[in-house]
Amino acid sequence: MALTWELNGTALSRSRGTPNRLRVLLASTVAIGLLTTSGCATQGSSGAPQRTGGPPAASTTTEPTSSPPPSPAEVGANELGRIPVLMYHRITPDPTSVYDRTPEQFRAELRRLAAEDYVPITTTDYANGRIDIPAGKHPVVLTFDDASTTQFRLDSSGEPAANTAVAILREVSEQHRDFPATASFYITNPPFGGENAARSMRWLHEHGFELGNHTLDHPTLSRSSASEVRHQIAGMRREITEAVPEAEVNTIALPHGVHPDREELARSGEADGVRYRHDAVLLVGARPAPAPFTQRFDPLNVPRIRSQSGEGESAKFGSTAWLDKLAANPSTRYTSDGDPEVISYPSDSPRTPAPRYSERAAAYEPRD
Repeated sequence: MALTWELNGTALSRSRGTPNRLRVLLASTVAIGLLTTSGCATQGSSGAPQRTGGPPAASTTTEPTSSPPPSPAEVGANELGRIPVLMYHRITPDPTSVYDRTPEQFRAELRRLAAEDYVPITTTDYANGRIDIPAGKHPVVLTFDDASTTQFRLDSSGEPAANTAVAILREVSEQHRDFPATASFYITNPPFGGENAARSMRWLHEHGFELGNHTLDHPTLSRSSASEVRHQIAGMRREITEAVPEAEVNTIALPHGVHPDREELARSGEADGVRYRHDAVLLVGARPAPAPFTQRFDPLNVPRIRSQSGEGESAKFGSTAWLDKLAANPSTRYTSDGDPEVISYPSDSPRTPAPRYSERAAAYEPRD
């Protein structure tokens, strides 16, 4: 089916699958043509546009300021592909469990992500399909559970302390232009050690980090009553928003990755005069998450991948193993077309867009 619109009486058409960026280029071209034939210019004897007053123009040629974006086929765009949501806990030089990573390991993983063209986004942006990254790049969500001081604390100068997760992330971001320092922190008590907790949460929010819910006391929610589940979630939301009133608290990471008996209580509820509603509920593992535009996306059950080396307990489910798999099978991962308004995917994709995204979706013929 063709879509048609008009600009000052001039008809423009495109097929249903043509990206919006082409519509903008077509419209701009027609607009320029209309301006040059309007009363803003007159024709001289040679037929060239002439200025009607004022000093003569030095040149009527304008050089383009940027190149048009590449085609989806050129970058192998697949906005129905898999997205790694990585899970971190402590960043410490003395690991005591498979959940811990040393500063050197964390730094090396971030550098690998940057080298392989991943771009960090928040959980909220992922869940709502706000994935605005350059063409050919891949989104990654960095999540931190438990609000540890090894993840973030401020030093005496008011900057992130050396070798904390935030300091390392900012360091790597400074070295890689397309690797912004952003992540999602899931807060439980005591936030970042308790000392200056409000100041810490405010600093993170003001510097582009997401504050998410991880409950007041980190209980196993399947063992809690419905009223206790609501109290745990609403209570932590209250603590976060009292410290940072403008924080929205749109997502939650389930303690131990375990749902309450009634799964919907993790999504929304009310207790003690506080209402909560989450765009995404994060599990513990152990595979890449589906793109938010696919029918497979389930906001109540977003899988994550534990940050881990290629060795040790359950290493095959860890980040090193999964990043290796995605690198070996690049067509399976989410690759951006550079246009956040269009959802581009190859016509031979095994996945299909969810119905609510069908108007924005555009299949293209992949290159051989």
